[in-house]
Amino acid sequence: MDSILVGISSCLLGNLVRYDGAHKYHSYIERTLGQYFQFRAFCPEVEAGLGVPRPAVQLRDIGSHIRVVGVKDHSLDVTEALRETAEKQSPWLDGLCGYILKKDSPSCGMERVKVYKNDIPARSGVGVFADYLQQRFPTLPIEEEGRLGDPGLRENFIQRVFVRHRWRQMCQSPLTAHGLMRFHSRHKLIAMSHEQNRARELGRLIAEVRADNLDEIAQRYITELMACLKIVATRGNHVNVLQHIQGYLKRTIDSDDKQELVDTIESYRQGNVPLIVPLTLLRHHFRKQPDAFVDESFYMTPHPAELSLLNEI
Repeated sequence: MDSILVGISSCLLGNLVRYDGAHKYHSYIERTLGQYFQFRAFCPEVEAGLGVPRPAVQLRDIGSHIRVVGVKDHSLDVTEALRETAEKQSPWLDGLCGYILKKDSPSCGMERVKVYKNDIPARSGVGVFADYLQQRFPTLPIEEEGRLGDPGLRENFIQRVFVRHRWRQMCQSPLTAHGLMRFHSRHKLIAMSHEQNRARELGRLIAEVRADNLDEIAQRYITELMACLKIVATRGNHVNVLQHIQGYLKRTIDSDDKQELVDTIESYRQGNVPLIVPLTLLRHHFRKQPDAFVDESFYMTPHPAELSLLNEI
């Protein structure tokens, strides 16, 4: 597998870049995800020249404008320095397949960062660098390290990273209408598990592709696909997809095997078993009775099995 380049807040890899000279090392990111991702560590505050150690900063609502100022000395305003630093990173940020940010940071926090007004905090802010990432690269999978503890959010983020990686691999060769349609065919079931109306819209969009609108359709497609995948897949949508896949076996397995599949999918619907259980049973049947569409689809193998991401959802 080609290297999957993922940006990350430098402190999460154990680098001593925090305002107090410490780090926020995250073992799961480095030891588990690091087996599949090549991390590009970055600290916007250090890159902006604020130094280590440095005065702690916070987001403050000053005259209806959010500024990044010193916690103790409000006259220390580093807002523009952080914005300029963020904008200078565009060349390498454009090559990423994902980004993991440090939660609660006035530079890197993705959401619910404390914003102070009259010394009263409200969790309504976004870090300056994180805001730049989200605005400048809307299709880039972005997540905070704290949210990776949630099995659904963790699987959602990592799945999106692998989808973006496969998209970038496809785009390394001259793009063709056939290649775009095949990419959609292989990701159609994944999209259905996230949001079925959006998945249908993606299908209609692909049906419009022609030689003279290929680039336009491709850009619209990846933008809408990544927006669809950002919606966390639900158990109900997974059940619909599992039943859809089961339909490809209706003429090739006997009544006992069909009932076992029905019971297993129902057990998943009720929350008694994780998603990996019905998927494993389906894989078993398709190994014996291959189907071209199902075999090509990434739905049953969206990421390396060693990550065990389907065992908890």
